[in-house]
This record gives sequence, structure tokens and C-alpha cells, in this order.
Amino acid sequence: MTDWLASVYPWTKAFHVMAVISWMAGLFYLPRLFVYHAERGTSAGEPRESLKIMEYKLLRFIMGPASIATWVAGLALVFTPGIVDWTMVWPWTKATAVLAMTVFHHWLMIERKKLARGEGSTGRRYRLMNEVPTLLMVVIVLSVIVKF
Repeated sequence: MTDWLASVYPWTKAFHVMAVISWMAGLFYLPRLFVYHAERGTSAGEPRESLKIMEYKLLRFIMGPASIATWVAGLALVFTPGIVDWTMVWPWTKATAVLAMTVFHHWLMIERKKLARGEGSTGRRYRLMNEVPTLLMVVIVLSVIVKF
């Protein structure tokens, strides 16, 4: 049943890497847009309206599809025979970090709606939150490459 996954493994892995890059680009950029929105987009008109459109489109048309593609390809890799040894620590640290990344993505969606209503947080908070995907990326990459 899963033998076909082994035959398409290089393609699945390549698709997964491309999807992750797209998702991560959005996870790095959206909090920065939130900083601009919180600090410069407080009054009606421009740049507030432009920032709202940019934030929505980044989430809806880039980050959403990229996160789904990342999960689909990632799960395909998990179910490919011989790829993941669940007796080791690294798959668990990676899985935990990916789940945390997904939670962060959903937090960004909530914050975008708050900002659109004029209820967002401070630029300082968004600057701090901008570091979250970097820290999670470090855990994920070290887990997969170093296999600690």
C-alpha cells in the first residue's frame, strides 16, 4: 500500500521543501506587516487599508495553501516506509515544533482579524513574536539534519 510513496519519495521531499519555504516566508513577513500596521496604520485611510489587504492576501493566498501543502507532503513523508524512525528523539522534536508553528500560524490569523477591527496589539509585541518562527525553524532543521 505505501510502496508507491517510496517510489515518489524524491518528488514528495522536493514538494515539501518548496512548500515549507513558501510557508516560512509568510510566517517571517506577516508579523513585520503587523508591526507596520500597529505603528503606522492606526488612522483610517492609507497605509492602514493597504496593510489590511496585504495581510489578508498573504494569509489567504500564500500562507494558507503553503501550510496545507507542507502538511500534506510532510505526512506523506512520514508514511513513506523507512523514512522516519519513531524510536529516535528527532521526529518527536520536529513534530512538536511543526505543531507549534501551526499554532503560531493560527495566532497570526486571529491577530490579523483584530488589527482589521482596530484592536491589535503593539508593535513591540509583534516584533517579539516575529522571532517565534525563527526559533521553531532552528529546532526543526536541527532535528531533521542533525537528528538529535
